[in-house]
Amino acid sequence: MIRLSVLVCFAALLSAQPAVEQGTFPSAWITGGPNCMEVPDWQIHEYNPNLYILRESGCTHYEKPFLYLLFGSEKALLIDTGAGASDAAAVTRKLIANWLAREKRERIPLLVVHTHAHGDHTAGDRGFAGEPGTTVVPATVEAESAAFGIAKWPESIGALDLGGRVVDVIPIPGHQAAHVAYYDRPTGILHTGDHLYPGRLYVTDFEAYLASTRRLVEFTATRPVAHVVGCHIEQSDTPFVDYPIGTRYQPHEHPLALSRGNLLELQAALEAMHGKPERVYLRDFTIWPRVTHGQ
Repeated sequence: MIRLSVLVCFAALLSAQPAVEQGTFPSAWITGGPNCMEVPDWQIHEYNPNLYILRESGCTHYEKPFLYLLFGSEKALLIDTGAGASDAAAVTRKLIANWLAREKRERIPLLVVHTHAHGDHTAGDRGFAGEPGTTVVPATVEAESAAFGIAKWPESIGALDLGGRVVDVIPIPGHQAAHVAYYDRPTGILHTGDHLYPGRLYVTDFEAYLASTRRLVEFTATRPVAHVVGCHIEQSDTPFVDYPIGTRYQPHEHPLALSRGNLLELQAALEAMHGKPERVYLRDFTIWPRVTHGQ
């Protein structure tokens, strides 16, 4: 009877969770080679009709960052703008034009935001400057707090309403002071930037990074999480083995998507350090402290 009651309660909990929009990832990503003459500058993947994943080629920049373009009924949202000589603006304009043609619409405003302020996430900003109908939110605590309605940094949660699509914004400093995560309610995808992804998780402020990880764990405890995605892949598909810094061609890389289980694993590993940061190699990522205290 007790076991039956537990199963009934578990089933009730699952049924209470809202359904999420489904989507797909490609079987493999184009990384950057082996022949750069044959590799496009960007790989575009339609996760579903209103969410697109853009990956900059390693032939353009070794960081090979991922960008995310989301469409609501009233606004489009681009998360990050790429690295190096990024022409993300031109690529985004073409994608939006195709989406508008499919939807038989004339225009939609674009909001450009960032996960954080590092150059491999903001290099393409210049291409959006002065674009009609486009707003770029600088990657600063002050600008993000104002744009996303974050009342108290970093404890408060902000939000963006794209029209029938709400994206929650969670401050997560620790890798960089103005770092935020985006939770897309319709798809249940948590965008964690450089905080959690299959690769080297660079920690510059350990106390803030641990607090941010706990904040993400608490936030996701009551929400469906279909996937956790970051902005890079550095891990190979061999457990505990990553590609060296500067690698452009990664023919056997780890999948992009992680899970909430990985988030819990990250929290547990950080807490096990008891305030003394150290490098820890885990199956799908490596915790890589850069300093012991402070930013």
